[in-house]
Amino acid sequence: MTKLQRGYWCECWTEDLTSEAEQPALHASFDAYSALQADRWVAVALRTITPALDTAACDEAWAWLYEERAETRRALLRSEPCTVTVIHATTRITWAIRPVLFVPLAQRRGRDFRACGYDFTPRSTD
Repeated sequence: MTKLQRGYWCECWTEDLTSEAEQPALHASFDAYSALQADRWVAVALRTITPALDTAACDEAWAWLYEERAETRRALLRSEPCTVTVIHATTRITWAIRPVLFVPLAQRRGRDFRACGYDFTPRSTD
């Protein structure tokens, strides 16, 4: 049996605060294999969008980057879920990170598959 791997599932959601009918929308997800990798994903996204944010949202983003990021990483190392949120105009942007166990995909060797199953071959990621 293949071993489960600990990691973090990261998502970025937006929500229109003026619409009660519209549901939050998932914009990105990322599988991180360390707390450092998970919080770095959020940090890179925040640094990337700060030029486009209004003043209040920009201040929120930089506050997390400089003051709250270390606490987020400590919480992740304790296997606690975390969220980082900024509100730009009428849009709430939330990054959610939660600890997970990644389940490896089933091995294809030695098994009979339907004919279409042989159309796909694994590639090396090197």
